[in-house]
Amino acid sequence: MDTFALVVTIGVALGFTYTNGFHDSANAIATSVSTRALTPRAALAMAAVMNLAGAFLGSGVAHTVSKGLIETPEGSKGMGILFAALIGAIVWNLVTWYFGLPSSSSHALFGGMVGAALAGGTNVIWSGVLDKVVIPMFLSPVVGLIVGYLVMTAILWLFRRSNPHKAKRGFRIAQTVSAAGMALGHGLQDAQKTMGIVVMALVIGDVQGADDPIPVWVKIACAVMLSLGTYAGGWRIMRTLGRKIIELDPPQGFAAETTGASIMFTTAFLFKAPISTTHVITSAIMGVGATKRINAVRWGVAKNIVLGWFITMPAAGVVAACAFWVVDLAFL
Repeated sequence: MDTFALVVTIGVALGFTYTNGFHDSANAIATSVSTRALTPRAALAMAAVMNLAGAFLGSGVAHTVSKGLIETPEGSKGMGILFAALIGAIVWNLVTWYFGLPSSSSHALFGGMVGAALAGGTNVIWSGVLDKVVIPMFLSPVVGLIVGYLVMTAILWLFRRSNPHKAKRGFRIAQTVSAAGMALGHGLQDAQKTMGIVVMALVIGDVQGADDPIPVWVKIACAVMLSLGTYAGGWRIMRTLGRKIIELDPPQGFAAETTGASIMFTTAFLFKAPISTTHVITSAIMGVGATKRINAVRWGVAKNIVLGWFITMPAAGVVAACAFWVVDLAFL
């Protein structure tokens, strides 16, 4: 196997992780910044550190990505498929970042994998795609919406007799913890997705076996790149999540972040399902906002976000397929 192709593919995978970091940094900290619980730079630094820590908490999501979605392709064509999948995901991340649309980096990657695999003639494990990607893609936002609504309702009831100003100050402090939990869950989920891709590249390149553990250097490299991307920030998307859906106060921000973090940890440890942090936190914000009144949520903005969710996988898949055909013509 061409070592140069392996190095390039791993380099592009780490580049995707960087775009994932700045694209999805808003997921962890937008609510804390919008409620002024944390300054933007302090929030980004905290998120970067917690992303790094979260990447070392497990490996179930990485194994799902490396073994459960497409059959591991072989040879130079296999490396071309991985390369094209990553290009499709990166391009879609950059497009949605430019327009400030909080789409899912995870589903951009999965769409790229499926699109490149189909273009390259590699079998797609449709049962895995359905069970681990499509069903969670529809269920996680619904769960986030409902749980966010219930958590916020419980907070309103528990603190119904509290002094509003004191309660808001307390929740502003509590948001530091809930934002850290979101960032930890983001590292647990999203760093592992790239680990799975790098492991596939190593298997294709005959550097390691399919059942070997994830090398420590892979974990460190993916975690560091995700953290660097997170610290770079994603201000366009942060404004969408933090302000355009609904104006959040500290109790609402705490409820949304607690909901999102809980769902991410549950799905990673119990189901090994690579869910979208974007889907979870966005739907949680909508559910929390709906407790104020239904029309407090700017449903027009929410509709555009949901539309982005549905087109992410096919759009990234088309880009990845085109990228594979170009690579196939030029190099394979």
